[in-house]
Amino acid sequence: MQFMKRFNKSNYHSFCDKAAEKDNDLKHIIKEYGYPPYWVRPNGFATIILTILEQQVSLASAYVAYSKLREKLEVVSPESLLRLTDEQLRACYFSRQKIIYARELAHSIANGQINLKKFFYQPDDVVRAELKKLKGIGDWTVDIYLIHALRRTDIFPVGDLALVNAIKMVKGLNKVDREKIFAIGEQWKPYRSFATLLLWHYYIKKKNIKLLY
Repeated sequence: MQFMKRFNKSNYHSFCDKAAEKDNDLKHIIKEYGYPPYWVRPNGFATIILTILEQQVSLASAYVAYSKLREKLEVVSPESLLRLTDEQLRACYFSRQKIIYARELAHSIANGQINLKKFFYQPDDVVRAELKKLKGIGDWTVDIYLIHALRRTDIFPVGDLALVNAIKMVKGLNKVDREKIFAIGEQWKPYRSFATLLLWHYYIKKKNIKLLY
Protein backbone atom coordinates (compact mmCIF):
# COMPACT_ATOMS: atom_id res chain seq x y z
CA MET A 1 0.00 0.00 0.00
CA GLN A 2 1.34 3.39 -0.96
CA PHE A 3 1.81 6.44 1.22
CA MET A 4 -1.39 8.46 1.25
CA LYS A 5 -1.28 12.23 0.90
CA ARG A 6 -4.14 14.72 0.57
CA PHE A 7 -4.38 18.35 -0.44
CA ASN A 8 -6.50 21.12 1.04
CA LYS A 9 -7.14 24.81 0.43
CA SER A 10 -4.08 25.91 2.37
CA ASN A 11 -1.56 23.83 0.39
CA TYR A 12 -3.33 23.71 -2.99
CA HIS A 13 -1.30 26.44 -4.72
CA SER A 14 1.98 25.22 -3.27
CA PHE A 15 1.31 21.72 -4.65
CA CYS A 16 0.50 23.24 -8.05
CA ASP A 17 3.84 25.03 -7.85
CA LYS A 18 5.64 21.79 -7.01
CA ALA A 19 4.16 20.14 -10.11
CA ALA A 20 5.11 23.17 -12.22
CA GLU A 21 8.71 22.99 -10.98
CA LYS A 22 8.96 19.65 -12.77
CA ASP A 23 7.77 20.92 -16.17
CA ASN A 24 8.12 24.34 -17.78
CA ASP A 25 4.92 23.78 -19.74
CA LEU A 26 2.98 23.54 -16.48
CA LYS A 27 4.79 26.61 -15.20
CA HIS A 28 3.66 28.46 -18.32
CA ILE A 29 0.02 27.48 -17.67
CA ILE A 30 0.13 29.11 -14.23
CA LYS A 31 1.84 32.20 -15.68
CA GLU A 32 -0.72 32.58 -18.47
CA TYR A 33 -3.95 31.41 -16.81
CA GLY A 34 -3.30 31.44 -13.08
CA TYR A 35 -4.04 28.55 -10.76
CA PRO A 36 -6.91 26.15 -11.48
CA PRO A 37 -10.02 26.56 -9.33
CA TYR A 38 -10.15 24.49 -6.16
CA TRP A 39 -12.10 21.70 -7.83
CA VAL A 40 -13.25 19.52 -4.95
CA ARG A 41 -16.49 17.68 -4.24
CA PRO A 42 -17.93 16.20 -1.04
CA ASN A 43 -16.98 12.61 -0.29
CA GLY A 44 -20.45 11.15 -0.70
CA PHE A 45 -22.84 9.11 -2.78
CA ALA A 46 -24.03 12.12 -4.79
CA THR A 47 -20.48 12.83 -5.96
CA ILE A 48 -20.01 9.34 -7.38
CA ILE A 49 -23.44 9.50 -9.05
CA LEU A 50 -22.39 12.76 -10.73
CA THR A 51 -19.11 11.14 -11.81
CA ILE A 52 -20.99 8.17 -13.28
CA LEU A 53 -23.18 10.62 -15.21
CA GLU A 54 -19.99 12.27 -16.55
CA GLN A 55 -18.75 9.02 -18.09
CA GLN A 56 -18.28 9.46 -21.86
CA VAL A 57 -20.42 12.61 -22.14
CA SER A 58 -19.76 16.34 -21.85
CA LEU A 59 -19.68 17.92 -18.41
CA ALA A 60 -22.63 20.09 -19.42
CA SER A 61 -24.77 17.08 -20.37
CA ALA A 62 -23.88 15.30 -17.14
CA TYR A 63 -24.78 18.31 -15.04
CA VAL A 64 -28.16 18.70 -16.76
CA ALA A 65 -28.94 15.09 -15.82
CA TYR A 66 -27.67 15.58 -12.28
CA SER A 67 -29.73 18.77 -11.90
CA LYS A 68 -32.85 16.87 -12.99
CA LEU A 69 -32.10 14.23 -10.37
CA ARG A 70 -31.69 16.87 -7.66
CA GLU A 71 -35.00 18.44 -8.65
CA LYS A 72 -36.69 15.08 -8.11
CA LEU A 73 -34.90 14.21 -4.88
CA GLU A 74 -34.56 16.54 -1.92
CA VAL A 75 -31.35 14.71 -1.01
CA VAL A 76 -29.40 12.50 -3.43
CA SER A 77 -28.86 9.46 -1.23
CA PRO A 78 -28.77 5.70 -1.84
CA GLU A 79 -32.19 5.30 -0.23
CA SER A 80 -33.86 8.12 -2.16
CA LEU A 81 -32.42 6.99 -5.49
CA LEU A 82 -33.55 3.39 -4.93
CA ARG A 83 -37.11 4.63 -4.44
CA LEU A 84 -37.15 5.96 -8.01
CA THR A 85 -38.40 3.78 -10.84
CA ASP A 86 -36.36 3.22 -13.98
CA GLU A 87 -38.83 5.46 -15.79
CA GLN A 88 -38.20 8.27 -13.33
CA LEU A 89 -34.44 7.88 -13.73
CA ARG A 90 -34.78 7.90 -17.52
CA ALA A 91 -36.67 11.17 -17.13
CA CYS A 92 -33.48 12.46 -15.47
CA TYR A 93 -31.56 11.46 -18.62
CA PHE A 94 -29.98 8.35 -17.13
CA SER A 95 -29.15 5.81 -19.83
CA ARG A 96 -30.12 2.18 -19.34
CA GLN A 97 -26.54 1.31 -18.36
CA LYS A 98 -26.18 4.23 -15.96
CA ILE A 99 -29.42 3.25 -14.22
CA ILE A 100 -27.82 -0.15 -13.58
CA TYR A 101 -24.57 1.44 -12.35
CA ALA A 102 -26.37 3.91 -10.07
CA ARG A 103 -28.57 1.21 -8.54
CA GLU A 104 -25.62 -1.10 -7.88
CA LEU A 105 -23.71 1.70 -6.17
CA ALA A 106 -26.77 2.63 -4.09
CA HIS A 107 -27.37 -0.99 -3.02
CA SER A 108 -23.68 -1.45 -2.14
CA ILE A 109 -23.67 1.60 0.13
CA ALA A 110 -27.09 0.87 1.64
CA ASN A 111 -26.12 -2.70 2.59
CA GLY A 112 -22.72 -1.69 3.99
CA GLN A 113 -20.58 -3.29 1.30
CA ILE A 114 -19.10 0.13 0.47
CA ASN A 115 -18.25 2.69 3.18
CA LEU A 116 -17.30 6.03 1.64
CA LYS A 117 -16.27 7.58 4.98
CA LYS A 118 -13.66 4.85 5.45
CA PHE A 119 -12.28 5.54 1.98
CA PHE A 120 -11.10 8.95 3.16
CA TYR A 121 -8.50 7.24 5.37
CA GLN A 122 -7.61 4.32 3.09
CA PRO A 123 -4.81 4.16 0.49
CA ASP A 124 -5.56 4.80 -3.17
CA ASP A 125 -5.11 1.17 -4.20
CA VAL A 126 -7.60 -0.05 -1.59
CA VAL A 127 -10.21 2.49 -2.68
CA ARG A 128 -9.63 1.58 -6.32
CA ALA A 129 -9.97 -2.15 -5.72
CA GLU A 130 -13.18 -1.78 -3.72
CA LEU A 131 -14.93 0.57 -6.13
CA LYS A 132 -13.93 -1.41 -9.22
CA LYS A 133 -15.84 -4.40 -7.86
CA LEU A 134 -19.01 -2.48 -8.78
CA LYS A 135 -20.47 -2.69 -12.26
CA GLY A 136 -19.83 0.44 -14.32
CA ILE A 137 -17.02 1.82 -12.15
CA GLY A 138 -13.61 1.65 -13.80
CA ASP A 139 -10.30 3.43 -13.42
CA TRP A 140 -11.49 6.76 -14.85
CA THR A 141 -14.40 7.04 -12.39
CA VAL A 142 -12.13 6.07 -9.50
CA ASP A 143 -9.46 8.57 -10.59
CA ILE A 144 -11.96 11.43 -10.69
CA TYR A 145 -13.30 10.44 -7.27
CA LEU A 146 -9.79 10.20 -5.80
CA ILE A 147 -8.86 13.67 -7.05
CA HIS A 148 -12.08 15.62 -6.43
CA ALA A 149 -13.55 13.90 -3.36
CA LEU A 150 -10.60 12.32 -1.55
CA ARG A 151 -8.15 15.03 -2.65
CA ARG A 152 -5.24 12.67 -3.33
CA THR A 153 -2.06 14.22 -4.68
CA ASP A 154 -0.68 11.72 -7.21
CA ILE A 155 -3.56 10.53 -9.39
CA PHE A 156 -3.19 10.43 -13.17
CA PRO A 157 -6.41 9.69 -15.12
CA VAL A 158 -4.85 8.61 -18.40
CA GLY A 159 -8.27 7.65 -19.73
CA ASP A 160 -9.52 11.23 -19.58
CA LEU A 161 -9.95 12.66 -23.07
CA ALA A 162 -9.64 16.30 -22.03
CA LEU A 163 -6.38 15.54 -20.21
CA VAL A 164 -4.94 13.67 -23.20
CA ASN A 165 -5.94 16.46 -25.58
CA ALA A 166 -4.43 19.07 -23.26
CA ILE A 167 -1.15 17.15 -23.12
CA LYS A 168 -1.08 16.95 -26.92
CA MET A 169 -1.74 20.69 -27.19
CA VAL A 170 0.80 21.72 -24.55
CA LYS A 171 3.49 19.35 -25.80
CA GLY A 172 2.84 19.97 -29.51
CA LEU A 173 2.09 16.31 -30.22
CA ASN A 174 -0.17 15.06 -33.00
CA LYS A 175 -0.66 11.55 -31.69
CA VAL A 176 0.02 9.78 -28.41
CA ASP A 177 -0.73 6.33 -27.09
CA ARG A 178 -1.38 5.25 -23.51
CA GLU A 179 2.26 4.32 -22.92
CA LYS A 180 3.43 7.74 -24.11
CA ILE A 181 0.96 9.47 -21.80
CA PHE A 182 2.18 7.37 -18.87
CA ALA A 183 5.79 8.21 -19.73
CA ILE A 184 5.05 11.95 -19.84
CA GLY A 185 3.30 11.68 -16.49
CA GLU A 186 6.29 10.03 -14.84
CA GLN A 187 8.10 13.37 -14.60
CA TRP A 188 5.25 14.85 -12.56
CA LYS A 189 5.34 12.29 -9.73
CA PRO A 190 4.40 12.63 -6.87
CA TYR A 191 2.20 15.57 -7.93
CA ARG A 192 0.34 14.16 -10.92
CA SER A 193 -3.04 15.26 -9.58
CA PHE A 194 -1.88 18.87 -9.86
CA ALA A 195 -0.42 18.40 -13.32
CA THR A 196 -3.85 17.00 -14.26
CA LEU A 197 -5.69 19.94 -12.69
CA LEU A 198 -3.42 22.43 -14.42
CA LEU A 199 -3.90 20.72 -17.78
CA TRP A 200 -7.69 20.65 -17.34
CA HIS A 201 -7.53 24.34 -16.48
CA TYR A 202 -5.53 25.02 -19.63
CA TYR A 203 -7.93 23.00 -21.79
CA ILE A 204 -11.00 24.76 -20.39
CA LYS A 205 -9.45 28.17 -21.00
CA LYS A 206 -8.21 27.31 -24.50
CA LYS A 207 -11.53 25.83 -25.55
CA ASN A 208 -13.54 28.55 -23.77
CA ILE A 209 -15.63 25.94 -21.99
CA LYS A 210 -18.23 27.32 -19.61
CA LEU A 211 -18.55 25.17 -16.52
CA LEU A 212 -21.97 25.07 -14.87
CA TYR A 213 -20.59 24.03 -11.46
